[in-house]
Amino acid sequence: MKTKAIFTCTVLGIILLCSCGNKSTQNSSQADSATASAKDSARVSGIPCDITLPKIHFTKAVNGADTLAKADKNGKVTFRVGEKKDFFCDPNNKLSNNTAPILLAKVDNTRPFTFVSKVTSGFTKEGLYNAGVLYIYVNDNRWQKFCFEQDERGNHRIVTVRTIGTSDDNNHDVVTSPWVYMKISSDTHTVASYYSLDKNNWQLVRLYKNDYPAEIWMGISSQCPVDKGTTSYFDEISLDQNSVTDFRLGN
Repeated sequence: MKTKAIFTCTVLGIILLCSCGNKSTQNSSQADSATASAKDSARVSGIPCDITLPKIHFTKAVNGADTLAKADKNGKVTFRVGEKKDFFCDPNNKLSNNTAPILLAKVDNTRPFTFVSKVTSGFTKEGLYNAGVLYIYVNDNRWQKFCFEQDERGNHRIVTVRTIGTSDDNNHDVVTSPWVYMKISSDTHTVASYYSLDKNNWQLVRLYKNDYPAEIWMGISSQCPVDKGTTSYFDEISLDQNSVTDFRLGN
């Protein structure tokens, strides 16, 4: 009888522990969901604009982007930016700066999409962190930027920054070409960023779960966090509701 009682108590203890574990997991998931919802309901910057290119329509401008980006008849965008303009939410709040201008086009994130541009950044001798940038944008607290950027050693490299409240910062490959093709694509489940020198062979840079809301924005920007201003160029810009078929190769 004593053995049976011990066994019964042990089983009950395991059930109670599992129940507590399940509640803890549920509470954690609910907290994560609440955090994401709070980030999504944060302030959305920008004013309406109407810039129509052959394969994309920009309808929102952040920080005066519509006055700084000019498109020619072939759809090439010249995007100038003033001094100390950046978009970054520093975890220590020392370098936080959300003043960079961004042109945005709305995307239905319940469907696949691919956003591509040839990017020529306005690199200068003193232009630390100068970059031409592609964006996934929800609001000022939730976004990803994909940059062709000048680093601390003067190298020109691929950089990604993902922000959920605060920003991370990831430096990738050095590129010696004066320009690079950049692509962001999603099949609704996964979102990935790539670069290429010939628009045929794509290098995967970053991949993660697409947990963005149903309505998001894709954009272009020029940034100049340190220097007195620069100009970036965007050519062959396209946005369509199809995704790559191979997320490793980007094709």
